[in-house]
Amino acid sequence: MRTDVTFVSNGLTLAGHLHTPDARAGHPLPAIVVIHPWGGVKEQTAGLYARRLTEHGFTALAFDAAHQGASEGEPHFLENPFQRAEDIKSAVSYLSTQKDVDPERIGALGISTGGGHAAYAAISDQRIRVVGTVSAACIGSLLRDGLGGGQDPAVFRDLVARAGLLRTDEALGEPALLEHIVPEEVDETTPDHLWQGHEYYRTVRGEHLRSENAWVLRSVDQIAQYDSFANIESLAPRPLLMIAGSEAATAHFSRTAVERAGEPMELFWIDGASHFDLYDKDEYVSPALAKLTSFFGEHLSQPPVEGRAA
Repeated sequence: MRTDVTFVSNGLTLAGHLHTPDARAGHPLPAIVVIHPWGGVKEQTAGLYARRLTEHGFTALAFDAAHQGASEGEPHFLENPFQRAEDIKSAVSYLSTQKDVDPERIGALGISTGGGHAAYAAISDQRIRVVGTVSAACIGSLLRDGLGGGQDPAVFRDLVARAGLLRTDEALGEPALLEHIVPEEVDETTPDHLWQGHEYYRTVRGEHLRSENAWVLRSVDQIAQYDSFANIESLAPRPLLMIAGSEAATAHFSRTAVERAGEPMELFWIDGASHFDLYDKDEYVSPALAKLTSFFGEHLSQPPVEGRAA
């Protein structure tokens, strides 16, 4: 069952879908906050994972981050990773107040950059008992270093300088300047990762009217110092599961994060999957969900031992 809900994050009203099992359990259930990717909305891959989690007895909340989708926040399509972390914490607060949710058994699942945001938020919010990610990525690293690293530092310096000028333009009354996240058109010269992003977001496969393939370019100066996986080791002893496709251009994010994380942690590979395959293709999503439900089931089956975070 899906219910439209709202909750407040830093004074902004966020729109969410609360997914619950069809059969009433008669007791409070474990719950998962599901965080969408950069440019995504709750009706896309986040909603898919949330719905599937309810089939295994979890309550799941998918929501539009501030400035995205049906949620409040101007300019729309602003990407502020620190606000994103607050949104996740506010989602946890919302779930913690629901009578059908056990506040001692709340986890987070983030997809793509949402995976990075989930880990970042959980480090400073111990109400999040476990963290799972799918195709995790860090938006800060993507812009600073380029996909896979190696980007000339001058590229990002120029973007930050431009962001300052764009702030001045907005102060003078100009609208926020928007850029595309994935190409609107592709051809044989388009890199595979961007082609796959276009195929998901800009075709009938995954498109949604509120997922407009846009971001505010001056967001760069808010992203500049952000690192999703900074201090990832301090998440322990709360469990971490990172799921990545063996063919994903972003797989290095999961690999390096797990190498730095404390126990218990696990990197689980989906053979043959790309980054975007794990958004919605059942041959890859189903094994990912099987692993996630086992993971969340194990670690959220009982409240944490007193005196420990997990």
